[in-house]
Amino acid sequence: MQRRALTLTLSGATVALLTASAFLIPTPYAEMSPGPTYDTLGSYSTESGQPEKPVIAITGTDTFKHDKGGQLRMVTVEVSRADYHPNSVEVLSGWLSDDKIVVPRTVIYPEGQTAEQATQQNTALFDDSEDQAITAALAAKNIKPVKTEVVVDSVTAGSPADGKLQPKDVITAVDGTALAKPDDVHTLIQKHKPGETVALTITRDGKQQDVSIVTAQSHDTGPSRALVGFVPRTQNVFPFDVKIQLDNVGGPSAGMMFALGIIDELSQEDITGGLKIAGTGTIDADGKVGPIGGVQMKTLAAKRDNASVFLTPADNCADAVKNAPSGMKLVKVTTLQSALDALNTLRAGGTPTLCG
Repeated sequence: MQRRALTLTLSGATVALLTASAFLIPTPYAEMSPGPTYDTLGSYSTESGQPEKPVIAITGTDTFKHDKGGQLRMVTVEVSRADYHPNSVEVLSGWLSDDKIVVPRTVIYPEGQTAEQATQQNTALFDDSEDQAITAALAAKNIKPVKTEVVVDSVTAGSPADGKLQPKDVITAVDGTALAKPDDVHTLIQKHKPGETVALTITRDGKQQDVSIVTAQSHDTGPSRALVGFVPRTQNVFPFDVKIQLDNVGGPSAGMMFALGIIDELSQEDITGGLKIAGTGTIDADGKVGPIGGVQMKTLAAKRDNASVFLTPADNCADAVKNAPSGMKLVKVTTLQSALDALNTLRAGGTPTLCG
């Protein structure tokens, strides 16, 4: 009898310990859930009480506003904070939930990358996506860039460029030599030996200035060379100005919806036909639409905000169909032109190619 009592006591202690562990021990997972959506044809405010600003601002050419009430909503996914480590109970709850996805933590925060670095990377991807969207949209309107310039995409923390260069700085010359093509920035910097000073002429917020940077020595497996510590990218310059003004959003997945918003503002015809349309997808300068992550959460966000149509990258269709909200048309798209064709079909009362 005493032995049985002891066994029950030990078993009860084990259960209690396991239960406590389920609530206390963090797991290597993160959560994704439906995030806010933004009408690329509308305006938004980052803070309560602050004046709104248009998501897309086009100046220097004629634009058109339409009054049919149509929307082109880009969708987002909320991700758990970098310092949030769900316990086993929270992970199980997420797996059973219809409006959350539990993923390995490294999917959102790659190993060896800080939360700040992840944010910087997503911001850089967003900036590049803007340029690709603008280029693709204007190409669809037969408008070509007048030139291509070099901009700072990101700055490496602790490098010689840290504190001297900023993302979006436009580099116009190196050591007084104007850049004839984007690759010139690397060629001209590599003329220096480590420890020498390189002079960059940049434009920041519309003002030109000179920045001197003492180069460091590279430490990778290649030949020793002068290191400045920034990643350049190119951006196209067009006959008029197009700005995408959306803060606190990162990643490349809004590219297609930005492109459609730009086309709508440059078109006399309302390409939405008065429908509330949501969608997602990366885009390149040639108008090819690519897949994104978290599509099931994005369709839920679209449904929550009253969209009736969801423009879906073809490679995401299978996942989107698995959790498709009732009453929403999942339209398959492969290119910017296929998205425009689908909108034409919808305006005419027809049914475009759907997922599934």
